Amino acid sequence: MKKISRLFLQGLLAILPIAITIAVLFWLASFAEQTLGSVIRWLLPEDWYWPGLGVVAGLIFIFLIGVLMNAYLFRKMGSWAERLLGKIPLVKTIYNSVRDIARFASPERSKDELQKAVLVRLDNDLRVIGFVTNTSPPVTGDLVAVYLPMSYQIGGYTLFVPESRLQELDMSVPDAMRLALTAAITSPGSKK
Repeated sequence: MKKISRLFLQGLLAILPIAITIAVLFWLASFAEQTLGSVIRWLLPEDWYWPGLGVVAGLIFIFLIGVLMNAYLFRKMGSWAERLLGKIPLVKTIYNSVRDIARFASPERSKDELQKAVLVRLDNDLRVIGFVTNTSPPVTGDLVAVYLPMSYQIGGYTLFVPESRLQELDMSVPDAMRLALTAAITSPGSKK
């Protein structure tokens, strides 16, 4: 019975990441099809509509927003909307959290924000993986800002530590992040 349970768990762990990824993509596509598909049906004659047009419209819409955000006027409007959302009590908490996660995951921002992977010496025998985010934060003098992610969670801590307590890791930021977020279960460069 133990072997059957172990084999079942191995199968579940192999399928779970794929299943969750497919479920999220399916949900996004269904949402785009329902929302934008009904708008398209309202705008176009019924025989011009075909299944999947809402998804295509969603992709085009996202691309156009990206293009428009490079225009001065739309950047100003986006900034104004962001300030407005930042004043509404519950909305600002949700919006700022989602915005920060999106910025953190953005390929162009992550190069600026996570400058290098380091080991932070907490004690003589204790080390933790961190990521230098700012080498001269404005409020801390000669300390360095280091982000310490928590394993298996979205969250972490920012410590302000002397540079002497940091040891640069010989690995890329994505590899070090994978190592930290998976509690070192997967090794750098691993596809698992």
